[in-house]
Amino acid sequence: MHELWGEIDRRLLIKLGTAGLAALGLPGAASATAAQGFTHGVASGEPGANSVLLWTRYAAANDSVLTAELSESPDFARIAGGGSVTALGEHDHTAKLMVDGLEPGRWYFYRFVAPDGTKTVTGRTRTLPAGPTSAFTIALFSCANLPFGWFNAYGHAAARGDIDLALHVGDYLYEYPAGDYPSLKEAVPGREVQPAHELIALADYRLRYAAYRADPDLQRLHQLLPMIAQWDDHEFANDSWKGGAENHNDGEGEWRAREAAAERAYREWMPVADTRWRHYQVGDLATIFLPETRITARDRQFEVEEIIAGGGDAAAKLKRFAETAYRDPARQLLGGDQEKWLFDGFAASTKAGTRWQVCAQQIVMGSLFTPPESAGWFGANPSAAVRRRVGAAQLAAKAGLPLNMDAWDGYPAARDRLLAAAQAADADLVTLAGDSHNAWAFDLAYDGRPAGIEVGGHSVTSPGFEAYTPGIADDVRVKALRASSPQLQWANTKDRGYVSVALTRDRVTANWHNVEGVRTRAPALSGTHSMTAAHGRRKYDPA
Repeated sequence: MHELWGEIDRRLLIKLGTAGLAALGLPGAASATAAQGFTHGVASGEPGANSVLLWTRYAAANDSVLTAELSESPDFARIAGGGSVTALGEHDHTAKLMVDGLEPGRWYFYRFVAPDGTKTVTGRTRTLPAGPTSAFTIALFSCANLPFGWFNAYGHAAARGDIDLALHVGDYLYEYPAGDYPSLKEAVPGREVQPAHELIALADYRLRYAAYRADPDLQRLHQLLPMIAQWDDHEFANDSWKGGAENHNDGEGEWRAREAAAERAYREWMPVADTRWRHYQVGDLATIFLPETRITARDRQFEVEEIIAGGGDAAAKLKRFAETAYRDPARQLLGGDQEKWLFDGFAASTKAGTRWQVCAQQIVMGSLFTPPESAGWFGANPSAAVRRRVGAAQLAAKAGLPLNMDAWDGYPAARDRLLAAAQAADADLVTLAGDSHNAWAFDLAYDGRPAGIEVGGHSVTSPGFEAYTPGIADDVRVKALRASSPQLQWANTKDRGYVSVALTRDRVTANWHNVEGVRTRAPALSGTHSMTAAHGRRKYDPA
């Protein structure tokens, strides 16, 4: 897999990873959004065996025709592909070009040239392998809230020489106003976002992307690795679903208008295709499926406090709910069209002899239940609101209901259909997830039989369990969670970071990399936890 890496001068890659950033006056959004010319570096995505999508932004008074050049060498002595693309003002001066006719499994250098001859920083990308493939490594990211800290996970991954593809499964940015998650007191100095208000209109979302993409470590990650990406809720609004979101109200206009604005800005600023779900073929080693779990078909999330509202016997209400509405087979997360695409894809992948079926999606699929011990995790004098929520969670757990019904746990019939389809296809299923801010390893099962494994990635900066249960040690939380959640094989509920997932023909290895912190820019690790799963076993190997 990595033979080509040895042919590339590492010092050159270090230079490529930093060149051009100083010219943007980074960090900070103000200079980048006011700048003219190439303002936000380069990015690539949507790799295939013979193609890749290239992205840049060129701000000017008028639409600008750019030339994209792609070469096997950083001196661009021989152009291997490229073409013309226009940075349109109506698309926030962003430009995306799909380059075809490339060789499979090969690293390429690329750049854009402006009408006046100025050039972008040189980017690096690669095509997916074709045919027999022995190994492939993915870096998994999610939940990067800029005011909470520095993107050290991006910086560390970008500096490595053994990653083939970056995968972002959502919460690439957050929509909140300044001072709301994090509070002004919690926010890291120098990590301010623009605009300062909550994102509602198209201009808001565009400016927030500009602020995030001014970050040097995120720019470097995009510059050196192709990325495939899917949104989660915060690219729209918290806990979004097909008809709205938790923090969208009538005073903020029609939900459909906000949803359309958010989706448009995402497609402008990200190196992604204009389809909501898609798949990628990594030779005969893996098929990576990228479904959409947020806004296409998701029914509204269940809320425990709504179920028990109105007085009466709360425990009885929850028990009745757990036996009825909770398991409604009509309840959707993916929707019928997307389920057919995904389930048929599992079958086609295994029929073709592909070794692994990787479902890279946004939310945790494994089941988590509130531990009884957690009632004492919130201090001696918790607020009335905390007491109410903790009490409701404890009652829900006694009724057999899960901890987080915004995850797949809130859609058990839909999850059963997916796992049953994977078993019927004889798939070696590996699900990759984000959203929860913590690191998880789950054995997935259906009908009493193994169905695959889940790699739940921790967040880049967003806080997890440790922020809400201060004073409780990680090993205490994890021990209690494992006791209450039989599918859970391992967890880390205190660190930020990312996961590298190494696929070989006989084994998948998940490496959870923990950064030392996020309050200063220092892309160093405090530790790594590794787990493996053998092909055909469909559960994690014994520790």
